[in-house]
Amino acid sequence: MTVLLPGATLGVMGGGQLGRMFVHAAQRMGYFTAVLDPDESSPAGRVSHHHVQAEYLDEIGLARLCGHSDAITTEFENVPADALARIAEHRFVAPGAAAVSIAQDRALEKAHFTRCGVPVAPNAVITNEEELAAVADDLLPGILKTARLGYDGKGQVRVKTRDDLRAAWEGLSRADCVLEKMLPLAFECSVVVARGRDGTVVNLPVQRNLHRDGILAVTEVHPGCVPEALAQRAVQATRTIAKGLDYVGVLCVEFFGLADGSLVVNEMAPRPHNSGHWSMDAADVSQFELQVRTLAGLPLVQPRQHSPSIMLNLLGDLWFARGADEATPDWAAILALPGTHLHLYGKLSARKGRKMGHLTLTGATPEAVRATALQAAQLLGIPAF
Repeated sequence: MTVLLPGATLGVMGGGQLGRMFVHAAQRMGYFTAVLDPDESSPAGRVSHHHVQAEYLDEIGLARLCGHSDAITTEFENVPADALARIAEHRFVAPGAAAVSIAQDRALEKAHFTRCGVPVAPNAVITNEEELAAVADDLLPGILKTARLGYDGKGQVRVKTRDDLRAAWEGLSRADCVLEKMLPLAFECSVVVARGRDGTVVNLPVQRNLHRDGILAVTEVHPGCVPEALAQRAVQATRTIAKGLDYVGVLCVEFFGLADGSLVVNEMAPRPHNSGHWSMDAADVSQFELQVRTLAGLPLVQPRQHSPSIMLNLLGDLWFARGADEATPDWAAILALPGTHLHLYGKLSARKGRKMGHLTLTGATPEAVRATALQAAQLLGIPAF
């Protein structure tokens, strides 16, 4: 495939906020864009040059997207891998269906991590009664996760006993699951890499993350936010995972730092990631520009962080902080704080748990950024961290 220069059209499967930010990055660089999403009001579809309103496996819709696009990517991992395989018969697709299909299945994902030599938490795959009965005692307490279609804490149940485990599996409709042993965590972190068609790999700095109720709440990025030795191991592990997939595109891998100083991989996302949003304001190349570059075949350069940064996720709960009726937060008060960068995703209505936007804070020092971030959190009603 030849390099696609500005003026070409880049397509994306999925019209959510990640697609919207990809579209903005592509348009800023001079590309036309096309989005396939069934929602007529999808955040990405509303700002793209072309919006194909269709289901992800709709043959006519896929043909229309291919007709508009010179190359196509995806903005979330639950786009059917079959759809990516179909459009790959006509257009360059990154990431490819094979890599996405592995990311869509926790059992396949963990097997890939193990093949790559990256440590995982002790676990067992449960697909039937025999495998349920064979679960080792030392995997409890643990977290039972559906093998497919789980994200932001969905499809996950904490279990302490065998009775809990059986009840949880029944509650998940006996879906294929993975039971992971609960480990003593010290912190969570993630790494975003971009890998080109020629095998070139670049990465963002390691990002330290805080989750609440299974949803990312805070990301902190500055030298020392993760112990340097562990940060280097996380970056190398992510590069190895990407190479093992023969991956092209942007990939995020999440890790657990354990109390004993070791590191285990949690999961991967074959796309830009919530924890990488800070790069839009605190790095010279954002994760979305990297996505554009990998899709178009442009050169990849190692991003440079120019400011310490903290990202606060803005969930729909904030729109109901003052009562049952939806009310817009006081953005003027937030933007009066130094180094604040507000990103709202263009969603037409708020609901609790829905990702409505994010706030990036930058400053001269980690201490200054943290102080401002805590001010912003207090103004918004976000718990301190």
